Amino acid sequence: MGLHRTHIILPQELIEEIDAVVGPRGRSAFMVEAARAELRRRRLLTFLHDDQPTWREKNHPALSAGSGAWVKRIRSEGEKRVPKAKEPGKRAKALIPGIELPKAP
Repeated sequence: MGLHRTHIILPQELIEEIDAVVGPRGRSAFMVEAARAELRRRRLLTFLHDDQPTWREKNHPALSAGSGAWVKRIRSEGEKRVPKAKEPGKRAKALIPGIELPKAP
């Protein structure tokens, strides 16, 4: 990213206020940060005022049967992958051979 010198005109009291916060040698960095923040804010406002939906069903086929069905499927997959402890209060063995789980306190 190249840098370019530009000339802007600011009220004297604003310059003094900026200098009080960042010092006269920090003006450029401050102005860059302030401009980026303002651009981000404006993009966000444009996005929020847009009438187009951001969620598209075609981009999320896993949810075609509904979010409840998806949650049940994900939970059941987790239960298949992680063995449950045989005795209450005892931990399941590690799934990776050679890896030992830390002892429970």
